[in-house]
Amino acid sequence: MELKGKLARYIDKGVEFLGLIKDESHIMPLDISNNMNEFIVNFTRFSKVLNTQNPLISLSDVRLLAPIKSPLQDVICLGINYMEHAVESMKFKKENFDGKREEAVYFGKRVNEFSASGDTFCNTNLTKQLDYEVELAVIIGTDARNVSENDTHSHIFGYSIMNDISARDLQLKHKQWYAGKSLEGACPLGPFIVLRDSIDVTNLNIRSYVNGELRQNSNTSKMIFGINYVISELSHYFTLKAGSIISMGTPSGVGMGFNPPKFLQSGDVVKCEIENIGEIVTYIK
Repeated sequence: MELKGKLARYIDKGVEFLGLIKDESHIMPLDISNNMNEFIVNFTRFSKVLNTQNPLISLSDVRLLAPIKSPLQDVICLGINYMEHAVESMKFKKENFDGKREEAVYFGKRVNEFSASGDTFCNTNLTKQLDYEVELAVIIGTDARNVSENDTHSHIFGYSIMNDISARDLQLKHKQWYAGKSLEGACPLGPFIVLRDSIDVTNLNIRSYVNGELRQNSNTSKMIFGINYVISELSHYFTLKAGSIISMGTPSGVGMGFNPPKFLQSGDVVKCEIENIGEIVTYIK
């Protein structure tokens, strides 16, 4: 089944809906639940709603939410999956790096609820080393178990943008990354889910800005471990359930990579963008 289009979750007059983006300025409500996870898991049954012709609504009249309210499981993240980021990460931690990445690094990120573009992240003084990471998020559409690299595409539902907000001092304090990656509200996602057959994500510009200053500027073609490899490898370890989210790592240019580091401060504005997907903006307080 071919999957094309761009999905969003939004509020109109106080009511949440799922919608299909029809052009740059309009959205069409879908006659289904407002639960994106339910839509993904049951897509074979619900897919016909994408072909309906409901009246269009101006995007200027609604408020876009994160396309998924909450993940069904912890988000699966890739660590240091761009070579230049691996270099800056090891330098920050004062560790030697031999320039080789023979195995992917996976970790989990606890997310109770995704933040939307335009939301504010409130730092409660748990960290003094708050950082940003623009990443390509992959949403799994059908259960994947023992899948070959050549067969991964049919298990993908779509793609989005994630800001993997990170507390570097907590990462170092606990040795494992789970706590430092999982502060409440530290996972903006969106603004849309671009369905898998609408886009080729292997060669997209990926960037982040802080207060308008370009910080990260790379391309998804520079990922060390690609999407097909990652889905295949993980599916041999465990079943990747429909609705699972994999975040594919961030390029160099994060705050800890500068000398001195440029960690986020109250009043900062972070913009993450990926070509042909969109952008998400987060305000720091």
